[in-house]
Amino acid sequence: MRATRARCIEKATDEIYKPNGLCFSPDYKMLYVADTGATHYPEAERIIKVWDVNGTKLTNGRKFASMELDGFDEAGLADGIRCDTDGNIWSSAGWVGEGYDGVHIFAPGGDRIGQIKLPEICSNLCFGGQKRNRLFMTASQSLYAVYTEAQGAHVT
Repeated sequence: MRATRARCIEKATDEIYKPNGLCFSPDYKMLYVADTGATHYPEAERIIKVWDVNGTKLTNGRKFASMELDGFDEAGLADGIRCDTDGNIWSSAGWVGEGYDGVHIFAPGGDRIGQIKLPEICSNLCFGGQKRNRLFMTASQSLYAVYTEAQGAHVT
């Protein structure tokens, strides 16, 4: 096995408290990052951020979606995130409880358009299967899977 040299590592941004899950839009023009900073910084919002990708640089960092959900006193956290071929963001979500924990789905404009409720905190997810339409979700003590009408973007 031959060792390879790493290229020069660059900091892409420091405009986020505690970056966690990340994914690109289907056209690779936007980068989404889940911010779990609220676990350590009281002033941190419970959000998913997005940046425009310009060559090797990230610009125009902004809030994409809030993890606040009507009917709940507190917001949970996004963790693992994936994009589908329509540009929707699928986010693992948890740390609130019944009716919140699971997967939250956001349209390309940031509006929540759906949920998959799980009986456990969802920590990560990915699309798989021959058509990339089976969503796999890791939870506190289990692995869940469901076929969706959506198809995961990119082969990871």
